[in-house]
Amino acid sequence: MTAIAAGVAIAIGAGYWIAHLQNAGNPVPLISESQAQSDSAAPADGERKILYYRNPMGLPDTSPVPKKDSMGMDYIPVYADDQPDDSGAVVVSPTRIQTLGVKTAEVELRAVDSAVRASGRIELDERRQVVVAPRFEGWIERLHVNAVGDPVKKGQPLFTAYSPELQSTGEELRIAERLASQNAAHDPLASESARRLAEATRARLRNLQVAGQAGARQVFHAPASGVVLEKEAIEGGRFMPGEALFRIADLSKVWIIADVYEQDLA
Repeated sequence: MTAIAAGVAIAIGAGYWIAHLQNAGNPVPLISESQAQSDSAAPADGERKILYYRNPMGLPDTSPVPKKDSMGMDYIPVYADDQPDDSGAVVVSPTRIQTLGVKTAEVELRAVDSAVRASGRIELDERRQVVVAPRFEGWIERLHVNAVGDPVKKGQPLFTAYSPELQSTGEELRIAERLASQNAAHDPLASESARRLAEATRARLRNLQVAGQAGARQVFHAPASGVVLEKEAIEGGRFMPGEALFRIADLSKVWIIADVYEQDLA
């Protein structure tokens, strides 16, 4: 028994001596407890370095340690490799993009095809309406368009009017033109006066929107194609200057006025 114990002791001593010889060329360094804790806290290879934690709602509030905001939401870590470069570009990590559910697509021009249900109304295009209103007093001798809703073409006769004012103005023009022609040879001054009177009379007729030879009767035509919406003209009735006798609208294009909520337009 004594021989066995002695053999074990010799073996242990030999092993210790051999290990000491192997480590003599490369001794194991000794580290302090604080250094060991620092090394254990350092990030391993491949781990990202966290600079700080930012507010999840985008408020200018940061924290050096993890925390929650007043609503219980975790602050978002900001890593060193998340910082934007000098060009002003915003850098978002793939993990962050996946967490936020961000989807990207190539910019293109296309029509919006989403359906929106809304209540609305049809209104006339204000740019496609015309009014027929004589600039002189008179009577309606004959109506060529008799009812609201009748379609008319541009240039189509609407009514024939009789006006004593047009008759007297037209007669005045004819007299002035005749005097200017007769006195041209032997009385230049009278001829010049008659010519000026004729020019003034023509200007007055243009102001009344009377074309051609002025007479007691004037035919009014539709200034545009469309549908008669209003008709105040009555055969045999009297009208005053500026009174609207017809209102015509082109219904080939109309407006749709709809009330749509803002969220439906997004």
